[in-house]
Amino acid sequence: MNFTLLHSRGGDYMVALQNIAYLRNDENGQTKVGMIGGDSLLVVGGMEDIVTKIMDGAATDKSKHAAS
Repeated sequence: MNFTLLHSRGGDYMVALQNIAYLRNDENGQTKVGMIGGDSLLVVGGMEDIVTKIMDGAATDKSKHAAS
């Protein structure tokens, strides 16, 4: 399972990448991250920033599997 750390103003979330359903721009430079089977998370950063974190998390996991 792949995880990435997403920051919010109220604390941080360690999110399973497979559970992300959608991203939506929100106010004050924040993004809503929709979760499969649950509420959305309000995290700090624009959609482009969050996509970069998600892709970095996926790439890190792929490199771990390639090395083993």
